[in-house]
Amino acid sequence: MFKTLIPKATSRSLLRPVGQASSTFRPSTFYLVDRARRGYATEAEEKDLVIIGGGVAGYVAAIKAGQAGLKVACIEKRGALGGTCLNVGCIPSKSLLNNSHLYHTILHDTKNRGIEVGDVKLNLEQMMKAKETSVSGLTKGIEFLFKKNNVEYIRGTGAFADEHTVAVNLIDGGETSVRGKNIIIATGSEATPFPGLSIDEKRVVTSTGAIALKEVPKKMVVIGGGIIGLEMGSVWSRLGAEVTVVEFLGQIGGPGMDAEISKMTQKILQKQGMKFKLNTKVTKGDDSGDTIKISVEAAKGGKEETLDADVVLVAIGRRPYTAGLGVENIGIETDERGRLVIDQEYRTKLPHIRVIGDCTFGPMLAHKAEEEAVAAVEFITKNYGHVNYNAIPSVMYTHPEVAWVGQTEAEVKNSGVKYNVGSFPFSANSRAKTNLDTDGIVKFIADAETDRILGIHIVGPNAGEMIAEGTLALEYGASSEDVARTSHAHPTLA
Repeated sequence: MFKTLIPKATSRSLLRPVGQASSTFRPSTFYLVDRARRGYATEAEEKDLVIIGGGVAGYVAAIKAGQAGLKVACIEKRGALGGTCLNVGCIPSKSLLNNSHLYHTILHDTKNRGIEVGDVKLNLEQMMKAKETSVSGLTKGIEFLFKKNNVEYIRGTGAFADEHTVAVNLIDGGETSVRGKNIIIATGSEATPFPGLSIDEKRVVTSTGAIALKEVPKKMVVIGGGIIGLEMGSVWSRLGAEVTVVEFLGQIGGPGMDAEISKMTQKILQKQGMKFKLNTKVTKGDDSGDTIKISVEAAKGGKEETLDADVVLVAIGRRPYTAGLGVENIGIETDERGRLVIDQEYRTKLPHIRVIGDCTFGPMLAHKAEEEAVAAVEFITKNYGHVNYNAIPSVMYTHPEVAWVGQTEAEVKNSGVKYNVGSFPFSANSRAKTNLDTDGIVKFIADAETDRILGIHIVGPNAGEMIAEGTLALEYGASSEDVARTSHAHPTLA
């Protein structure tokens, strides 16, 4: 094996005599180092906190812990911080949603506003570049915050070597390991595959492929009528695709969306050109031909129908991502859905190892993961932390947007609580009228005896911003009257 002579002036933290443990390190004029090992980082001092995963949960926890004065290392295998949300999820999809909405508005809606335009053309390549510019700027911003708060960023794939040690295969080659007094697992989630369809992210795509198509498909079939399917379906519908959404349940938006809001949203999206097949299941798919054949039938059984598509978007949900993490080596438990089992303080059965974000219980939402990140670090540093899971808002960024917080009417009804419902249409709102954007309603659900707000549901323009006031009201136990007596600027959508 080749040897290299390295001068004494070289950093001692990276060198030791061959075969000699670091604890017995003694200086000398020259040290022999195996050249084959020079690509391998050596184990550094024990960290106060090691975080596996640099997505929304992981990077927020890392920055929060760094600000609290802990020695922190964050391991991320993607090569860019921000996880699914920032790289291939929330952020790039919102860029496409916003810009496709502008395109659609210019194409179909400016004449009514007194704005006449010439020949409108779609430059899909430039639209994708705008998306990438947003993503790259934000990921670099997180790296800056890591440096500012003294967080060590380790680019590689981590796996448990033992209860306190994480071995890392570095992206740039070689290996290292890092020990932590505390460890947070924040490895996120991945798209759930559909049996029988091979995802290539070109013709059969998840949300990752749906934000990176090279051309507008003539026909797109979306399997799953939840938030991801509807958002990405609406993008390509606006850009010219014929979009059909196939949903097993009897409503769109997923079980968290209020039934009344769901029906109204479906009507609005149908008016925009999207097609829906509810109470329908996909039985098989064939992607061997020029077009993809999707066989569907009624959820309860019935006559089979075949749908043709140039692109199929599989959007049937997401599942925890823990592949290769080695949790089984240290006895960490998972449930029947692959989620890592934790207690109310995010601890696994090994109390120094905590889990936050999509790979454990609760809604797979970026802001829920952020709240858990802060709470978990507070449990480590202060022995207390809190997340109010009854006040976590959800937003679907179609147009109009759909947003809600708290309980649906069905949930309140099933609980046996007597309640009142109040709603107000945007068609009677001054600002919505002047904006020529009047689809949707605001719906309040309140306790009939105390008037305390139990749920707020909005479908309409700017719903994703307005739900913040509803979340604050719910968090502080406000009544409907409290909100009504709060002065709101006029004319505004709020």
